[in-house]
Amino acid sequence: MSKQSTKTVTESEILLKQPVVSIGLCGHVDHGKTTLLEKLSGKWADTHSEELKRGITIRLGYADVVFNKCSCEELAYTTQEKCQKCGSETTPVRKVSFVDAPGHESLMATMLSGAAIIDGALILVSATEKCPQPQTREHLRALEIVGIKNVVIVQNKIDLVDKETAISNYKEIKEFLRATIFENAPIIPISAEYGANIDKLIWAIEKYIPTPDRDLSKDPLMLVARSFDINKPGTYPKDMKGGVLGGALKIGRLKINQDIEIRPGRMVEEKNQKLWKHITTKITVIMAGGISVEEILPGGSFGLLTTLDPSIVKSDSLTGAVVGIPGKLPKVWEEFVLELKLLDRVVGTKEELVVEPVKMNEVLMLNVNSAATVGFVTEVTRNKVRLRLKLPVCAEDGSRVTISRRVGNRYRLIGYGIIMKK
Repeated sequence: MSKQSTKTVTESEILLKQPVVSIGLCGHVDHGKTTLLEKLSGKWADTHSEELKRGITIRLGYADVVFNKCSCEELAYTTQEKCQKCGSETTPVRKVSFVDAPGHESLMATMLSGAAIIDGALILVSATEKCPQPQTREHLRALEIVGIKNVVIVQNKIDLVDKETAISNYKEIKEFLRATIFENAPIIPISAEYGANIDKLIWAIEKYIPTPDRDLSKDPLMLVARSFDINKPGTYPKDMKGGVLGGALKIGRLKINQDIEIRPGRMVEEKNQKLWKHITTKITVIMAGGISVEEILPGGSFGLLTTLDPSIVKSDSLTGAVVGIPGKLPKVWEEFVLELKLLDRVVGTKEELVVEPVKMNEVLMLNVNSAATVGFVTEVTRNKVRLRLKLPVCAEDGSRVTISRRVGNRYRLIGYGIIMKK
């Protein structure tokens, strides 16, 4: 890059500065999402101690990847600076932010929260198992509900099966997709373990998951997916840094030294009553793609270092919150009325269970934006339901809320609702 013209270097630096699109990795547990992410980015996204011990993703994992292309072949895509085919220098094409969503059935709320901050998705299907598996079906339906239209199907682990089994599995995938909006999605066979066909996968991502048009003129709206304290135990007060918010920007832009508001905020007790108060703070550092930037635009995951007391952000306590300009954020709801859109069948179960109507006093799991909460049904009409929320959420009128019901000992997706104006 140092031998290129000043103009080219500047364009490349801008291209590599921050991700321009967020892509979710979805699919059944142990179908290879985290392995694929490690192969693409060189980063193992499961960093939480319990994740390493159990071998599954519990929290959302993130990794940024630069896609490069060589001129030697049409499909010569790579994540390396040199082409593996001819050895020439490659040209950066796009920086992508990957979100590794949990596949384990008990972690559906986290996956649905992750679906709110992505622009497209890779759906991994193992060639070693029948398709669809319960969470494959559940993730696909969740992507439909939250409005994700651009997907690439990844048929993984082809190194572990013979040709006939791979073809049979491919036909199962096609049949599974036939009745969905993803019927014409490309299916790319790969081995994430050995890096086979990764160039074809990158080509498919570039072709089928474009960078969305962004509206930078509107007030910023950030969805918080993680919050944490970066100070090590024993740090002196004078050396402590403020709390960190991680997530994605849906619209607008945020800059360093900007004052921001966080809703719903945090719970306080006043006069023996529990109240939720908005939080205001200032952005001191923005980290995107592993580097510090002056401002952040929509398109990838990033972190905001703030002046918040670190105790406020510990253990993802602000996950699900919304960040924006003070006084210009959506309403905070402690209860709302949903216009119901229930599915015919419960998603994620091996049995074909019919979705029963919502009942009075029922407890439902709800996901809106990046927030997960529990709703208690207090009123039911023909196609509407009123719910009192255990944890308040910040969302606009008309927002889509996914609804899951406890079936056995798991929450299963049964439909969605639209928040109605009071």
